[in-house]
Amino acid sequence: MCNFRRNINHIMSTRGSSELHAAFYNKAVEIALISKRISYYLNRDLCALNPDGNEDINIYFSGDIVRQSSSLAPHIKRINQEVFSEKRQHYAKTVKWLMRALIKNCNRLENCNSNGNEFISILRKELRRLKKIQKNWLLTI
Repeated sequence: MCNFRRNINHIMSTRGSSELHAAFYNKAVEIALISKRISYYLNRDLCALNPDGNEDINIYFSGDIVRQSSSLAPHIKRINQEVFSEKRQHYAKTVKWLMRALIKNCNRLENCNSNGNEFISILRKELRRLKKIQKNWLLTI
C-alpha cells in the first residue's frame, strides 16, 4: 500500500497529468477484468433457484459490476480526448457516478450467499486504489 501511494505521488510530482491519466485508465481496465472474473465465479453460485423457486436477486448485481466497470475506461478515455471543458466535466461526473455505483454493488454482493465473497474484498481494494488516483486525476482535467 505504501509503495502504491509513493508511486502515485511520484507520478503527480514529476510527470504530470498524462502519466496520471494513463495510470487511471490502466487501473480502470484492470478493474474491468477483475469484475468480469468475479462475476463469472459468482454466477455459478447464484444461478441456482432459491428453495421457494425464485432466483437470487444478487445475480443482477454481479452483472451490474461488469457493466459499470466496463464503462469506466471508455469514459476516462473520452475525457482525455474531449476539447471542451463542459463535456470533460460531464464525463468526469459520469466516472464519479460509476465509481459510487460499483462500490454500492460491491457492498450488496458482500452480503450475498456465495463462496466468492472474499473476491469482492479484492475488488473493493482495487476500487479504493482507483479512487485515490481519481482524486489526483480530477485536479488535472
